[in-house]
Amino acid sequence: MEAVISILVLSLLPQLVVPDVPTTTSYRAIVEIVSGNSRIFSGEHLHLRCNIPDIYKASWNYMWFRGPVQLPQYGEIFHLWNANVKESGKYSCQGKKETQVGSIKTQRSLPKEIHVDGGFAILQTPQHPILVGDTLDLKCRLRGNAPIHQTILYKDGIKVMVQSGSSLYFHLTNVTLEDEGAYSCRASWDLSRRTHSVISVPTLVNILEILTEPVLQIDRDNPQLEKNKMNLICHLQYNARAPAPPVSYYFYKNNNLLGPATSLNHIHVREAPGWYRCRAKVPKLDIMRWSEPQSFGEVTGASETTIDASTSSSQKPEDIFSLSTPTQHPGSCN
Repeated sequence: MEAVISILVLSLLPQLVVPDVPTTTSYRAIVEIVSGNSRIFSGEHLHLRCNIPDIYKASWNYMWFRGPVQLPQYGEIFHLWNANVKESGKYSCQGKKETQVGSIKTQRSLPKEIHVDGGFAILQTPQHPILVGDTLDLKCRLRGNAPIHQTILYKDGIKVMVQSGSSLYFHLTNVTLEDEGAYSCRASWDLSRRTHSVISVPTLVNILEILTEPVLQIDRDNPQLEKNKMNLICHLQYNARAPAPPVSYYFYKNNNLLGPATSLNHIHVREAPGWYRCRAKVPKLDIMRWSEPQSFGEVTGASETTIDASTSSSQKPEDIFSLSTPTQHPGSCN
C-alpha cells in the first residue's frame, strides 16, 4: 500500500513543480531608423535599430523580418547595403533570449515601411507626425547634382507651388486637414540646349488633429460594475507632442453636467434613460471638442439642443448646458 502511495505522489510531482511558463513577454520591440530615410535611392544605404524597452536591460538576440519573411541578420542594428528596389517593404524586428525554462520572445514590432526608389527624384517628408497648425517641410531630393532652375510641388496631381531657382525645399505653413494628400515634386534644368525634368513618385502625407472628436461609449456589460450602474467612456485620440498637457473630461446627461471635470476618460453613473454626451478639453492649448449625443433607454424625440452663438463666446464652457444640434460642435477648436 505504501509503495502504491509513493508511486502516486511521484507521478504528481512534475505537475506540481513545472508551471506553465509564458513564451512571450509584454515588451514590444520598436524599429527605429538610425541613418538614412524611409525613402532612399537604389544603391544607397540604410540602418535600422531594434529597440527593446526592457527596464532590466537584459541581453537579447534579435530577429529581423521583411513582411512575413525572416531575414539573415541577427544584430541589434540591421544594415541595408546598396539597396535595390526589391528590398522595399515593411521591416519589423523581435527580441529573443534563452532562459532556464526555455526561449522567451518579445512581441514583434510594428512595421516600418521602407521605399527603395529606382528613379531620379524623391520627395522627402518629415519622419515625425504632422499636426494641424504645423509647418510642413518637404524636400525634392535628386539623384546626382543637376543645375536646377525650377521646382514644382503637386498635391493629388494638382500643381500647388512653383519655385524658380535652385532651391529644392518647400514649406507649407499652418496646415489643416485639407492639406492631407499624395504629394510629388518635379525638378527641371537646362543642359546642352535642352530642358530636362524628373518627377518623384507620389508620397502620402497625413495631417493629424491634436484632439480628435470624442466618441461616447455607453457600457453596461462590464462585470465589475455595480448593480444598475453603467460606464460612460469618452474615446478620442490625443496627438500633442511631449510633454503633452493634460486632458480634462466632462460628462453630460440631457445637457446637465454629471459631476466635476476628471482626468479619467470614463465615469460610472446610475442607469437612467436620456441623452448622454462627453466633452474633452485641453486648457493649456485652448482646445475643446464635443462628442455626438448618444441615447440610452427609451427617450422621446431628438436631443433638445439650442445655443445662442453670441452667448457662447462670453460664457465659460463649463457654464454651457444648452448645446447645439447633434451634428454641430459648439466651442470646438479644429
